[in-house]
Amino acid sequence: MTEQKRRPLPHDFHPPVASFTVVSDDIEPGGTLKDSQVYAEGNVSPHLRWEGFPEGTGSFAVTCYDPDAPTGSGFWHWVLFDIPVSVTELPAGAGSEGFKGLPEGAVHVRNDYGSKDFGGAAPPPGDGPHRYVFTVYAVDQEKLGPDGDVSPAVVGFNLRFHAIARANLIGEYENPQ
Repeated sequence: MTEQKRRPLPHDFHPPVASFTVVSDDIEPGGTLKDSQVYAEGNVSPHLRWEGFPEGTGSFAVTCYDPDAPTGSGFWHWVLFDIPVSVTELPAGAGSEGFKGLPEGAVHVRNDYGSKDFGGAAPPPGDGPHRYVFTVYAVDQEKLGPDGDVSPAVVGFNLRFHAIARANLIGEYENPQ
């Protein structure tokens, strides 16, 4: 993928906030996503663990976004919020079929596949590598506000005003021709 094709990240348009750390047993920063995180292969949400978030955090939100999708607006693969502040780790599969390990009270909204779960990487063949930006947001309140029937854009709107810190982990995936 050429540098001209790399598009901004969704939070590039939000006010600056503090940062903290997110790591994964499944994703190396800048590395290639595993087959299990690919839509047609396993479609399993990755393990995520975070630390160092600021005092005053009331809950967390997790998103996965492909800014390089050839849509003009990117592609939302995962939008999850109202994760209790006591939860600082999601096991692999928490956002996938069965939602094993998903904390009680957490809310999914529809991704751009149209389902309320994690949807894995699926760039068009030959489109070059796409970035998959996993972001954990520290939210200043226990409940973000919207319900599970809103769009990712509405969640992003609310995060713009209620995120007090965020952490990113970016993996890549390419579907060769």
